[in-house]
Amino acid sequence: MPGMTRIETIAMASVGIALAVLGLKAGAWWLTGSVALFADALESVVNVAAALAALAAIRVSARPPDADHPYGHAKAEYFSAVLEGALIIVAAVLILHEAWAAWQAPRVLEQASAGLLVSAIATGINAGWAAFLFRRGRASRSPALLADARHLLSDVVTSGGVIVGVALVALTGQAWIDPALAALTAVNILFSGWQLMRESVGGLMDEAVPPEALGRIRSLVAKHAEGAIEAHDLRTRHSGRFTFVEFHLVVPGDMTVTQAHEICDRVEAALKAELESAIITIHVEPEGKAKHQGVLVL
Repeated sequence: MPGMTRIETIAMASVGIALAVLGLKAGAWWLTGSVALFADALESVVNVAAALAALAAIRVSARPPDADHPYGHAKAEYFSAVLEGALIIVAAVLILHEAWAAWQAPRVLEQASAGLLVSAIATGINAGWAAFLFRRGRASRSPALLADARHLLSDVVTSGGVIVGVALVALTGQAWIDPALAALTAVNILFSGWQLMRESVGGLMDEAVPPEALGRIRSLVAKHAEGAIEAHDLRTRHSGRFTFVEFHLVVPGDMTVTQAHEICDRVEAALKAELESAIITIHVEPEGKAKHQGVLVL
């Protein structure tokens, strides 16, 4: 599509891959009748819904700032991640319900070898795509792509356990392993969903950058603000792919506006080189406003 960003293209590809994997896992369940493979297929239904939600959120977040949203629409991606976490939890509840029914009435597996082969192919596809999404998500600072990658990675781990478990059922004839494994799968994806929702809510609540990133920001300000006295009231927050940095820069009282602006330009250039998608606000103050705390300029 004309004008489509690379992130949107990746999100569209995620939808197609999720549909293909869902078809394969549904086939594996149909071949075997395994409740554990049913659980694995149900999680892939969530993958499809989550990929669609991520695509919609990425398209919204790409819109430029407007009169109603002067800071842009980047936070739309966090809503996608929260929705994905909620969908994971719903899937886990449905899996637990099915596992309980199968526990009460154990089922004999059919065509286990064929079903396991199909499931293994689907898991391999998910593993490769998850690795790709992690690389692209980190490079583009996209919460939606990273959320999708974490979910797929969880799916890969779960599917691997399911494949081993179903193979044990086929080898030993112990039918109870199948619903027990489905229940463990549900618990695993419940934890994944909770973790994802917690991280996404942190983004919606304007969570600050991690301590190591904050330390790097302070060091860059101290190094590149030569001519100033100090920087205080340093604040940071994330919004989608963007990092907002705000602070007050104290300069000598006799410094000209042009000189103070040159210092600000140096600091902004250094911070943007480090943070890439950074939006920086610097409030210049005369030395009488110094608080003698915060970042002392080297």
